[in-house]
Amino acid sequence: MWIVAGHVTVDDDRRDEFVNAHRDLIVRARRAPGCLDVTITADPVEPGRIYNYERWESWEAVEAWRAQVHAPDTGIEMRDVEVEAYEIARARPPF
Repeated sequence: MWIVAGHVTVDDDRRDEFVNAHRDLIVRARRAPGCLDVTITADPVEPGRIYNYERWESWEAVEAWRAQVHAPDTGIEMRDVEVEAYEIARARPPF
């Protein structure tokens, strides 16, 4: 399993526009083969911060999605991009 997670920063007044522009991408990603979950969400505390979270069955599924994603061109500059891919060897319920 792979998790792609982290955050980006955009201008405070364009954060919601950026998140909303990715709605169709999220819907399509969740239908993609091998996708377990995807979300792009606004941080409730920091006005310009946006979180990215993706969980995939395999790296091949990630690559297949990336090859046909067609992300929206928002024209909104992303700063402080801190998103990483993590290969998960084992998972269990935390509670």
